[in-house]
Amino acid sequence: MLSQDKLNRINELANKSKEEDLSKAEKEEQQKLRQEYLQNARKSFKNQLKGVTVVDPAGNDVTPAKLKKMQENERKH
Repeated sequence: MLSQDKLNRINELANKSKEEDLSKAEKEEQQKLRQEYLQNARKSFKNQLKGVTVVDPAGNDVTPAKLKKMQENERKH
């Protein structure tokens, strides 16, 4: 998870960019922070998916094969 300081900085830069142009260094910092944020969001989403089982109305497991494979690989590690 991203620290609160980094989240605050992302918001500061976003608000500043709405009011005025960011310097080159600020734009680079903003891009770096955004990438870090997206990596964490994707990682969190994948972790949530690892615990999902899809069941149809008849009670049959219809979890997609790709997800089952990902879950099996996680159990091995």
